[in-house]
Amino acid sequence: MKLFAALALAVAAPVAAQVQTTPGMPPLTDPSNLYSEIGAGKLSPALADHRELVYVPHVQSNDIYVIDPKTLKVIDRYKVGLNPQHVVPSWDMQTLWVTNNAERTTKGTLTPIDPRTGKPGKEIVVHDPYNMYFSPDGNHAIVVEEAEKRLAFRDPQTMEFRYFIETPGCKGINHADFSIDGKWAIFTCEFGGSLAKVDLAERKVIGYIKLSRGGMPQDVRISPDGRKFYVADMRADGLFVIDGESFKEVAFVKTGRGAHGLYPSRDGKKLYIANRGSNKIHGDPRGPGGVSVMDFATEKIEATWLIPGGGSPDMGNVTADGRQLWLSGRYDHVVYVFDTTTGEVKTIKVGIEPHGLTVWPQPGRASFGHTGNMR
Repeated sequence: MKLFAALALAVAAPVAAQVQTTPGMPPLTDPSNLYSEIGAGKLSPALADHRELVYVPHVQSNDIYVIDPKTLKVIDRYKVGLNPQHVVPSWDMQTLWVTNNAERTTKGTLTPIDPRTGKPGKEIVVHDPYNMYFSPDGNHAIVVEEAEKRLAFRDPQTMEFRYFIETPGCKGINHADFSIDGKWAIFTCEFGGSLAKVDLAERKVIGYIKLSRGGMPQDVRISPDGRKFYVADMRADGLFVIDGESFKEVAFVKTGRGAHGLYPSRDGKKLYIANRGSNKIHGDPRGPGGVSVMDFATEKIEATWLIPGGGSPDMGNVTADGRQLWLSGRYDHVVYVFDTTTGEVKTIKVGIEPHGLTVWPQPGRASFGHTGNMR
């Protein structure tokens, strides 16, 4: 009887205890779904006074458009730094950072936006901030210096420089996601057709892998159970499936032309894949762009939402209630709003070359960066 009791106790024990997360990281509530705390209805009380707005950066017109998601109208616009790429929620979710990487210059800056007012603050000089993430423990901002092939770890509030992790084998380093325990991350190397695995505690690259085809990896997202990573590749027109621990390519999922941005549904059951409609960095407008909907459990494409007349969906995120997917239309100078139940799409005219827009506020306990990689 004691043996049976012990076995029953072992089965009943919280499996979450088996995953030892890095100290300071939000605790893992459900190890079978690390997205369990970003569900609809789980908006943090700390965001209660934040305005419900969508922020759209424009790479060429060097400005931010602010959209009211209720009316689908642009209600504000303001200039920021040179070549704003992404609007990045901070780890504590109290600041939205615009990454102005000032391509091919040394004039990079970060522009803080107060989510309570929707207004920008004073720019901070930061070199080559193409993208930005935050360490899972919240101790560092991780500025992705794409042109320099390195990661700059900075104070998450002041952006004071602390140290580099050099990634010499990762040409075009730009997007990332973090392991279920927060101890390491996988970064995509857009211009090298490869991936880099970075140990955050040891502060070093612990491996590179070359993808088997395609050659232009973009966004990357972890599976709900933390075992796999899905890597969108613009030239392969689909997702490479990577085993996280062994760091090996194990499968491929065909999606659509120019697979680019990846966004989990609020219940963590589906992955929305933005297919940009082109295999080129600078594509043509009105391409065969759309969104593929993948079931995480089966890795099968359940639906494809094409844009009538063509389009170029790029980066964005899901609304707090999970009912809409907002994406920038990179080559068409618009923003798309997809109904996540029907796939119906609405279009909003914006500025020149919109890129990494963010929808705010979003549910979760912390932002790991990009346009809202919430946990």
